[in-house]
Amino acid sequence: MKPIPYARQDVDDQDVQAVVEVLRGDWLTQGPAIEAFERGLAAACAARHAVAVSNGTAALHLACRALGLGPGDRLWTSPNTFVASANCALYCGAAVDFVDIDPRTYNLSVERLAEKLTRAERDGTLPKVVVPVHFAGQPCEMAAIGELKRRYGFFVLEDGSHALGGAYRGEPIGCGRHSDATVLSFHPVKIVTTGEGGAVVTNDPALAERVALLRTHGITRDAARMVGDSHGGWYYEQVELGFNYRITDLQAALGLSQLRRLEAFVAARHRIAARYDEAFAALPLTVPYQHPDGRSAYHLYPIRLRLGELGKTRREVFDALRARGILVNLHYIPVHTQPYYRRLGFSPGDFPEAERYYQEALSLPMFAGLSAEDQERVIQTLREVL
Repeated sequence: MKPIPYARQDVDDQDVQAVVEVLRGDWLTQGPAIEAFERGLAAACAARHAVAVSNGTAALHLACRALGLGPGDRLWTSPNTFVASANCALYCGAAVDFVDIDPRTYNLSVERLAEKLTRAERDGTLPKVVVPVHFAGQPCEMAAIGELKRRYGFFVLEDGSHALGGAYRGEPIGCGRHSDATVLSFHPVKIVTTGEGGAVVTNDPALAERVALLRTHGITRDAARMVGDSHGGWYYEQVELGFNYRITDLQAALGLSQLRRLEAFVAARHRIAARYDEAFAALPLTVPYQHPDGRSAYHLYPIRLRLGELGKTRREVFDALRARGILVNLHYIPVHTQPYYRRLGFSPGDFPEAERYYQEALSLPMFAGLSAEDQERVIQTLREVL
């Protein structure tokens, strides 16, 4: 029987045709498809600006650089995330710290953040940037984080890599109501895909302009930004040390085509989640909690096994499901327990809620194209294994 992955892309004929048209056109990169994709992203997020880049990690790095993060500064994020949410600070020469998670949403805890900020203000160690991660597509409590931002003066960079198509208090993730910018990812397992790709969305024109400059080596052809006089139509200047973090027109064409189905993708994920919720009501596990202020994009469907009731380890459940072709995954190993971060001084026990979640978690198959038959197979196999 064919294995069922935990996630996969959904590419249709119209997506393929969009890429073919670019292949047959004049621009494969740095062309008009990128600008069209950026306009589509900005509209989808109800933001003023979007800058598309090569991947979500590049988006995090560029956003941090554009916010001025550097040596002597601090970035705080959640330990329950992919390592890129923390690594972006180290790329800038800044220090990293973490804020433990809420036991219901698995997002950065506002209560722990407030406590940590009180101590940091006393000690003179306030962060310059806080990166709340909308884990699994569940929006963070952004209004409360925004209040803390105003009180303590840090920047808020939302990691919305899981959350395109989600909403907080009726507004799209990425709208910037309570933050300075939001980063997105378009890896194949995400809500929409460009193959690889990412973006920074913001309402700040200066921030968007700086991200756009940094993604292309820090080079400009804009005479207003040049130090010297223009020498002709060939002339450009490197005015900052930037990077080659460009996205291609091929990727942008795919992404723009995928955006037309964004609402359908998220609606399908909600139907799948509702079926899981119903099917697992009597099983010894906890289904994902949904905060009333948010509408999840349901990038992931993470369950927590109630191991005390099971008489089995999480490893036994994981291996048994995979052996039967249900390719569950695990999101995430807490970042502070990774060997690299241990060498920076972090230790197991530092963020106990994230560690408890990790010990019990499994991510079940969740993608818009998951058929009713395959979902039923996931449900029945999990029931048998438990």
